[in-house]
Amino acid sequence: MGLSALLFALITWQVVAHGPLLRPDSRLSSALVHPDRFSELLSDLGNVQVAVPVLVLVIAYVARRGRATGTDRWWLPPTAAAVLMALVPAIIVPLKDWTARPGTPVVPPAVGYFPSGHTATAAIAYGSATLLLLPWLTSAAARGTAVTVCAVLVLGVSYGLVRRGYHWPLDVVASWCLATVLLTSLRLLLSRSTRRSSSGTPSPRTGPS
Repeated sequence: MGLSALLFALITWQVVAHGPLLRPDSRLSSALVHPDRFSELLSDLGNVQVAVPVLVLVIAYVARRGRATGTDRWWLPPTAAAVLMALVPAIIVPLKDWTARPGTPVVPPAVGYFPSGHTATAAIAYGSATLLLLPWLTSAAARGTAVTVCAVLVLGVSYGLVRRGYHWPLDVVASWCLATVLLTSLRLLLSRSTRRSSSGTPSPRTGPS
């Protein structure tokens, strides 16, 4: 998590200061940009209208399962995921206003492209949904599939955004770093909650006689 935070700070500094990292970023963008329908469809997977409903469905499922099975503090994981998702625009929008980075040559002249909101939305929505589901998946294969699907979705959105020219590569990488910090925080919170639930104090009916 610390390395991701440091890398995010470095990239942000380079964007604000118009540093030397922007030159290879521009060259890489020029080599990758090729607007087409497929890249646009991939980038759409990072839309709020697509990614957030997926997380909402998982939140509802996990909350229902937790409550039905009598899990201690069943409400904490879905609430934490919802709060984390709500934090995304609260973090991204001020950063966009502050950095005021122009877009690539294939988009209309404007500023506010750094960091990538679509990438952050996809990473947090699909990543949080995966973290919520993992404790309820009983096999290693199912857990591996969930993680793989999440990675494919996030990478697909990231590729689509750069390929379509909606974002510079560094915009996307910065959002990866930010999402890593946020999702790691969520994972630590959920793991602590799970440990507390599994080692909770005995109830009057099950305590020592």
